[in-house]
Amino acid sequence: MKHLKIAGSCLNQTPLAFSSNLKHILHAIEAAKADSVQVLCLPEMAISGYGCEDTFFNDYVLKSSLESLEKIVEACVGITVSVGLPMEYENCLYNVVALIHDQEIMGFVAKQELAGDGIYYEPRWFKPWEENVIVAYEWKDKYYDFGDLIFEIGGVRIGFEICEDAWNGIRPAQRHYLNNVDLILNPSASNFAFGKTHVRKGLVAEASRSYNCTYVYSNLLGNEAGRIIFDGEILIAQAGDLLVRNKRFSYDNFQIASAIVDIERVHVHRKKSFNFKPEFPENLIISEDPYKELSDRASEPNIAPFETKEEEFYLAETLALFDYMRKSRSRGFMLSLSGGADSSSSAVLCAYALRRAEKELGEEKFKEIITYVGLDESKPYMEQMLTCVYQATENSGEDTLESARELALGLGASFHNWNVEPLHKAYKGLAAEAIGRDLSWEKDDIALQNIQARLRSPGIWMLANIRNALLITTSNRSEAAVGYATMDGDTSGGLAPLGGMDKDSLLEWLVWAEKELDIPALRYVNALKPTAELRPAEQTQTDEADLMPYGILDDIEKAAIRDYKSPVEVFKTLRGTYPDPVLKGYIRKFFLLWSRNQWKRERYAPSFHLDDENLDPKTWCRFPILNGGFYEALREMDEL
Repeated sequence: MKHLKIAGSCLNQTPLAFSSNLKHILHAIEAAKADSVQVLCLPEMAISGYGCEDTFFNDYVLKSSLESLEKIVEACVGITVSVGLPMEYENCLYNVVALIHDQEIMGFVAKQELAGDGIYYEPRWFKPWEENVIVAYEWKDKYYDFGDLIFEIGGVRIGFEICEDAWNGIRPAQRHYLNNVDLILNPSASNFAFGKTHVRKGLVAEASRSYNCTYVYSNLLGNEAGRIIFDGEILIAQAGDLLVRNKRFSYDNFQIASAIVDIERVHVHRKKSFNFKPEFPENLIISEDPYKELSDRASEPNIAPFETKEEEFYLAETLALFDYMRKSRSRGFMLSLSGGADSSSSAVLCAYALRRAEKELGEEKFKEIITYVGLDESKPYMEQMLTCVYQATENSGEDTLESARELALGLGASFHNWNVEPLHKAYKGLAAEAIGRDLSWEKDDIALQNIQARLRSPGIWMLANIRNALLITTSNRSEAAVGYATMDGDTSGGLAPLGGMDKDSLLEWLVWAEKELDIPALRYVNALKPTAELRPAEQTQTDEADLMPYGILDDIEKAAIRDYKSPVEVFKTLRGTYPDPVLKGYIRKFFLLWSRNQWKRERYAPSFHLDDENLDPKTWCRFPILNGGFYEALREMDEL
């Protein structure tokens, strides 16, 4: 038996914030050493931050990363640590992990499989390294092995899969198996998506079984660069058994999760395997320095419970909002609260982003982080950091006003109720004078609706500027798909936290939040039918009457956009959910609205990536602004 205490660490880093990134890394190393950890795996690109984008081409980033690495090496007394950074070799950039053992760099491992789909653009900056290739890298008058490496420290063989390396059918772990690797470390920058934790668990546990090894997975944490949320997941598995899973979405700058494992436990499985034929690796870097024996028994599994989709949404959104606020140095949140589902969800998430921070960090540390806000200690922080404004016109109803007021006050936010009807009348008067006639709902429906949404924008922006607050825009993904939003109106804001969430799921989450978060005021919201409230009350406007039922809208969107189906294929897929003529009408409406509203999606505020059905053209779903509108394809559907 050879017992070893191994650990993964998640880190909440920020691109290009070298000082604070280094501070978090050093704190994590010290915490690991204090816990007698012998091997520590830090996340991918932990030194520079993963989301540096095109600044990876900047020599300053490469130089600063190596300067930080030098300080990290000094801190690694009596411990083995892997840490990620960008590096240049022969005028090419590589995504690299350095393995440090007791203040010595053992070598640099370069990533072989680059993530280039969806929100990932690694091939734009980095080159993939070829397997079995090793070169000499010169740094500070010393040469280090660089490339596809395996390490042996004190008789323990260590190999790497860097994030995407593990998500492919042909993966480094297969060669590590044949090279008798005992421990595989996976430093990752893997975006949060609903249910993805179950996929990761399968990748890690199954790899530990298939390749007879111990496997450590360490992910980044928090809202690192704006759009991507990292959940900070740490997984440790051995021989198919999951041993460690941490509690995700922490507000701390780092977490450590560890296990004492019998590193030789899996050797017997290899001996029994009739198809195991070891290779004799030429890429092996050896250190004779033995690990000290800490224990004569392995630790018990420590696995945090798996979260529901509603819990994942709540935890991911609140952490991302708090990180976005503090990293942008905004002094709180501002939003126009209509009393409907979208704005109410946004208000709840903003409030609980702050509440979770205070609860999990403690009052003292929470106030230290938000010192820049300049709070008045005589007033509740929520009242100063969350402001909600109800902006009424003649078409606004008492139900939505009550819903907005009760929710804002229930959350402890500042609440303002002002009437913008005089502005509405003034704009109608200006337009009437310009065109030589009065405006009417029969002739000018869209214009009359849009002006109400747009005239609400200047006031809320002005208040946000005065408070230096982050203005939240509340559009959801379903509305983005069909352009059911007024540009420079209800889309005004610096961040759209709901931009990746479909309306049906959002409505379900609100019911969950009323009960699980104990927010009685949400009963008003949950009792209302979604409505823009832009037409006169007697027209009984609702979102679904304007569009179609949200359920079928979301089903069409998934089939058409996520699954790339034509109108005919969408119709065949969904046939039977509605009478054929009705379903064809919904499909036609969706494709026409989708095609003509790409310009809106290009202009929406940044949103959080929540799943693989995102519509953000900057990170996921590309579509031409000018296009043929699917007219021929729709005719084919009509003739079916």
